[in-house]
Amino acid sequence: MLRGDPMNMTNHTTPILFDAVIVGGGAAGLSAATALGRSRRSAVVIDAGEPRNAPASGVHNFLTRDGTPPAELMQLGRAEVEGYGGTIIRGTAISVERTDAGFAVTTDDGDVIAGRRLIVTTGLVDELPNIPGLRERWGRNVLHCPYCHGWEVRDHAIGILATGPAAMHQAMMFRQLSDRVTVFLHQAPEPTDDELDQLAALGIDLVRGRVASVEASGTTLSSVTLEDGSVHPIEELVVAPIFTARSELLESLGAEVTTHPMGMGSFIEADEFGATSVPGVWAAGNVTDLMGQVVTSAAQGLRAGAAVNGDLILQEARDAVTAYRATRAEALVE
Repeated sequence: MLRGDPMNMTNHTTPILFDAVIVGGGAAGLSAATALGRSRRSAVVIDAGEPRNAPASGVHNFLTRDGTPPAELMQLGRAEVEGYGGTIIRGTAISVERTDAGFAVTTDDGDVIAGRRLIVTTGLVDELPNIPGLRERWGRNVLHCPYCHGWEVRDHAIGILATGPAAMHQAMMFRQLSDRVTVFLHQAPEPTDDELDQLAALGIDLVRGRVASVEASGTTLSSVTLEDGSVHPIEELVVAPIFTARSELLESLGAEVTTHPMGMGSFIEADEFGATSVPGVWAAGNVTDLMGQVVTSAAQGLRAGAAVNGDLILQEARDAVTAYRATRAEALVE
């Protein structure tokens, strides 16, 4: 059941202690909750309902779910979580504290959700170049990933907004999908001689000059206008955002932000199972993997959920042994 009032989950004034509190209800968070629910663990997901991929028409490269609208996929995921006994809270986690029992997460409504372990799947923010018309078309005609949107724009007139050295790679990736590709040099350095030869050999046009605005006609992109006033018709525009992980909660617990070596943004490091440098805290999805797609985020969430279950199993085994030995020692004394 989707709950808007977490205080319904209290026993008098004592909050219920969940096995895991999961902050973020995208593919990673819901997969983690499902894995925990199937292991008979109590899991609660806190989610604001504002997914990064909301503007997209469909999710792609997710086997059997190709083209599914993001909102529909999340609805199906929530139903699965709830089917295994999980709880979903609509809200934003604004702070977290370590407690004797584990962690206490406070939401924007002032409610406190307690858990023995914490999984953070808060994703990232796409920081786009400050060009009029760009943000409005983001996720529809303004794109960044050929695997997410490439098939849908095949054979279209595709522009590449060059803001750094990755633009040449983007140009070649999208040239695989269309023979009408134009690189707008914008803020990128002048291509090397080898890069110029590559562009020429592949039939990719190069336009020098800064882009001033992106123009649309109805629901479709129509052109880009340069600062010199020249207008260049295109149907799609590829950009390279700066990906910034939503890492505030993790940082407050002592996790360090890592800058991507290729300058693509910042993220929180985690091991292959999602464990962070902070004991008892796991992370999955785009907060740790800037280039992760929905299907890979779901896989990371599954791993994190399984890892948390394994960690709890070990703790419970230790606690059981301690209690068993104490009982046995008392019996020997008697």
